[in-house]
Amino acid sequence: MDTKGKLIVIEGVDGSGKETQTGELYAHLWSDGRRPMQVSYPRYHRDSSAMVRKYLAGEFGTDPGDVSPYVASTFYAADRYASYKEDLEDFLGAGGIVLADRYTTSNMVHQAGKLSDPKERRAFLKWLTDYEFGLLGLPVPDAIFFLDIPPEVSAMLMAGRANKITGEAKKDIHEAHPEYLRQSYANARELAVDYGWRMINCIEGDKLRSIEDIHQEIYGQVKALLAEDDRV
Repeated sequence: MDTKGKLIVIEGVDGSGKETQTGELYAHLWSDGRRPMQVSYPRYHRDSSAMVRKYLAGEFGTDPGDVSPYVASTFYAADRYASYKEDLEDFLGAGGIVLADRYTTSNMVHQAGKLSDPKERRAFLKWLTDYEFGLLGLPVPDAIFFLDIPPEVSAMLMAGRANKITGEAKKDIHEAHPEYLRQSYANARELAVDYGWRMINCIEGDKLRSIEDIHQEIYGQVKALLAEDDRV
C-alpha cells in the first residue's frame, strides 16, 4: 500500500539492541523538529497480541518448531494489522514518520528460520509478503536496518534480562532455545542480502560498538533518506 509518510524498521535477533536504537533515533529526529511515532511489535499490552503471548509462553508447544511458521505468522500479523488500523494508517497518510522496533521482517527472520529447505523457505516468504502486504494491506517499509550481532554475544546481553511479557526470569520459547536463535540469525543475514536490508555491524574487531556509534550510523542514513523527500 502506498503512503505519504515513511516507515523505518529496526530489525535484529533477540538482544541485539532494537529497542534502544529505535528510541535513540526517535529522540534524535524529535530534536531535529520532526514528530515521529515509535512503535514496538508485538504490542504485548494490547488484546491483539493475545495469541502471540500464548505462543511465546509455550501454550501451543514448548519448542518453536511445534507451531507451523504459517500459523505463528498470523498471530503476529494480526497484532500489526490492529496497530496499523488503530494508529498508523492516518498518521502515515498525513506524511508522518513511523519508527518500528520489529515488523513483518521479524516473521521473515524467526518463522522462515524454522524451515531448513531453501525451496520451502522461499515459498513461505512469498506467502508471507503476499499475506501481510497484499491481503492485509500493511505498508511496505521504506528502509529496514538490521542490527548484525552474533547470537553468542546477544545471548550474553540477554542473560539477566527479564521476560518482556511476564517480567519474570523464565525465557519465552524463542529465547529458551539457543539453536533456534542461531538458525534465525543465519537466516536473517541471508534475508538482509536478498531483500536489500541495511546492515549495521554492531561488532568492530572483537568489541561491541557503543550505542552512540551505532546510532550515528543509522541516523546518518535516515537523515539522507528523509532529505530526499524534503527536496521534492
